[in-house]
Amino acid sequence: MAFSIGNEKSVNPVLRISQLDALELNKALEQLVWSQFTSCFHGFKPGVLAHFEPEVKAFLCLILWKFTVYSKNATVGQAILNIQYKNNLSQTEKYQPLSKHQKLWYLIFTVGGRWLEERCYDLFSNHQQQSFCKIKSYISFGSGLLKLCGLVNFLIFLRNGTFATLTERILGIRSVFCKPQSVRQIGFEYMNRELLWHGFAEFLIYLLPLINVQKLKLKISSWCLPIAGLSNSENTLAAHCRECSLCGEWPTMPHTIGCPHVFCYYCIKSNFLFDMYFTCPKCGSEVHDLQPLKYKIEMTELRV
Repeated sequence: MAFSIGNEKSVNPVLRISQLDALELNKALEQLVWSQFTSCFHGFKPGVLAHFEPEVKAFLCLILWKFTVYSKNATVGQAILNIQYKNNLSQTEKYQPLSKHQKLWYLIFTVGGRWLEERCYDLFSNHQQQSFCKIKSYISFGSGLLKLCGLVNFLIFLRNGTFATLTERILGIRSVFCKPQSVRQIGFEYMNRELLWHGFAEFLIYLLPLINVQKLKLKISSWCLPIAGLSNSENTLAAHCRECSLCGEWPTMPHTIGCPHVFCYYCIKSNFLFDMYFTCPKCGSEVHDLQPLKYKIEMTELRV
């Protein structure tokens, strides 16, 4: 890094990654401001801002420019990263703020150019005259040429690391650090937490299929809710079990497994096919024999 001799303010060139981060922060801020602004019109008729969207965006960007580049010689993203613009056209290496002409042209290139690109189609789409068609084609060609130049400038920036955008190169402004920067340190706490969480998640993915969760839950429920006082006779079975022990509904095609409880045929059959060691969720009895209930349970018993 280059430092000036004496008590003058030193100039500290900015890393490429810091300049790119500042550009991304600027884009994120513009999107955030626009989303907050449009949320104020949710209660209005849909499309109320559609006809004036380029002008409204330009006005919001004008406000941001007034309180950032014009006032502090830095965008919001640059201010967050301790960066500011320097007048690179000055012959001295000491820090020189941007001139008013550079700030004004920065506004014209960034805000005015974007507004013209967004409004170009609407300005000339309703005119069928040949002169307007030519102007529209010229503007489209100029827009494409500027994007191509921006691409070339970005490739040069990746090699030299001076001007991140074409506007900065044309106006002769560059990004510098406000204060001398120490060695950039990288924290690995976040990566450690991510590695720990991914390792724990992979362990659970490997372990959970090996655990019979349903059988474990049924075993615990049988310990917590012991069944007592029920007879094994079919009369007691028909009198007390008016609901399926699995789904809780009136049993459809009621069947038993050798314990004082009734199940729907499809409920007990699907669970037994899924787990050959299936046990009753009420008493914990294993499936000895799947038999239909001999005594019919009438629907009128529900009213008893």
